[in-house]
This record gives sequence, C-alpha cells and structure tokens, in this order.
Amino acid sequence: MVLVDSSVWIEAGRRDGKLEVKVALEGLLEEYEALWCGLVKLEVLGSARSEERKRLDEFFECIPYKPMPDEGWEFAKECARRLRDKGLNIPATDILIASLVVTLQCRVYAVDQHFDLMAPVLGFQLYQPGYGGKFNPGTEA
Repeated sequence: MVLVDSSVWIEAGRRDGKLEVKVALEGLLEEYEALWCGLVKLEVLGSARSEERKRLDEFFECIPYKPMPDEGWEFAKECARRLRDKGLNIPATDILIASLVVTLQCRVYAVDQHFDLMAPVLGFQLYQPGYGGKFNPGTEA
C-alpha cells in the first residue's frame, strides 16, 4: 500500500497539474493501493474550493483510511528530534505523515521535497510510479 500525500492530490487536482502525477495517482487508485490519513484529508479539503469539497469528501470515503495510532505521536516527536539533529527544518504536518508511513511500513507518494529529505533519515521508502504511471509494486519498507 502507498500513502498518498496531499501534495499529490493537490497537484493531480489542478487543471494545469503535472500529467505524470495525475497518471501515477490514477494507477494507484485503479490497483486499490492508495491510502490516506486524516492529516492528508484535512490538507486537501482545507485547500479545496467550496464546490469541490463534497465531491472530494465522498471520494475519500472510498479509499482506505489509516489513523495515527496513539504510539505514533511519540514516534513523531522522536522523528522530529532526529530530523532537527540532522539540521532539517521540516513542517510538523510532513513529519506526522512520514512517521505514520514508518509505523505502517508502507511507501509514500509525494511531490513535496521534504519527503525526499526525510526518507534517508527516517528510513521509509518513496513510491516511484512504474512505466507509463502504472502501479509499481516495488517492495514495502
């Protein structure tokens, strides 16, 4: 499974969004491999226009949801300390999503460079779409 970051949902939703992101997201959805979490939904719906919110909210109901477990909050604090010790100043929202990815042992699909910076420090895998945007089963973390 692949947790899809809000950066991908937002990019895919733009009229002038990158085609490769749109196709890759479609590939994940077609294979039922996309996951979301509450923070991603908040970021996506919070930035959506009012006429889009209901449709997006209904859409998210069809995709598997993974909540942050209670122990995940403590782990997120540890992740923040590790990143800060490496000199990385990463937004708390991205750290929370990354810590959930590590906890779930899944990959993350993001077009936000913060995830590129966090991956080697926290030890999670970034999702790389397959040929033509098709789902890439790769290996889980």
